[in-house]
Amino acid sequence: MAIKEYLIKRILALIPLGLGVTFLVFAAMNFVPGDPVRIFLGIEGTEELAQQIRQDLGLDRPFFVRYFSWLGQLLQGDLGYSLLTGIPVSQEIARRFMVTMQLALGGVLFSVVLALPLGIASAVRQNRSSDFVIRIFALIGVSLPNFAVAVLLILFFSLVFNWHPPIGFVHLWHEPLIALQILILPVIALGTSMAGSVSRMTRSAMLEVLRQDYIRTARSKGLPGRLVIYRHALKNALIPVLTLVGLQLGYLLGGAVIIEQIFSLPGLGRLLLTGIHNRDYPVVMGCVLTIAVFFALVNMVVDILYTFIDPRIKYQ
Repeated sequence: MAIKEYLIKRILALIPLGLGVTFLVFAAMNFVPGDPVRIFLGIEGTEELAQQIRQDLGLDRPFFVRYFSWLGQLLQGDLGYSLLTGIPVSQEIARRFMVTMQLALGGVLFSVVLALPLGIASAVRQNRSSDFVIRIFALIGVSLPNFAVAVLLILFFSLVFNWHPPIGFVHLWHEPLIALQILILPVIALGTSMAGSVSRMTRSAMLEVLRQDYIRTARSKGLPGRLVIYRHALKNALIPVLTLVGLQLGYLLGGAVIIEQIFSLPGLGRLLLTGIHNRDYPVVMGCVLTIAVFFALVNMVVDILYTFIDPRIKYQ
């Protein structure tokens, strides 16, 4: 199947995915206790005023009427407006998305740069002391939740080095040095668990490949060990690792909520959390839809990259 047909097929598959995800989230938000109008008005608002605002916002209409009305707006490229701030949801998501993307990509880069060499070294030196140490590190990384790592990092750098990251946020392309100071601890906290997973997957994949006949043949021909490992073995071991990295990137985008909250980063996860707290349905729907579509697109890109790593893989 040509790549063009494959892309069309995968993009069309996003339609039922988006419908299913949005319906489930819309239904869940409908059953969550709390009234966004009451949250907005506070205790001083009268019931008459609250009822009037519900009518203006359409919150008094039946569930399916509200859902299909939201879908109709979505088909026109309109994600609606925040119930609390009145700001267009698409505008707010666009502003917050780049913050979370920098954090997620930084976490992926940190984990891959750290985990790939460790996983390879662990496989090559199987059952040696270095292998044992690397496996313990990977196990600790997988076991520690990212919020615990974040708290430990803050305590360590503040108590030992008397250093605190700057408050606020600036993009990397505006103030690179300040942005790196802001992102360094969140990136490490977010990428530590992923580093453990990628290290374990790299080790397992490398061990499987190193047992293959063609590796033994390459070694019997007298090829240097590094050439055998990095040119022949690593290339074929990358497919499961790439799959894991792609999945983790999608998870990091949606799972950065706690890290963004701890480090006060104005990202998509924090916007989603605020929307849930305030029962701001358009904001929650827009955030969830963005994360779901991004997750699917990342997996599509990973599938396409398979063919560059292994030409035997064909589009289906």
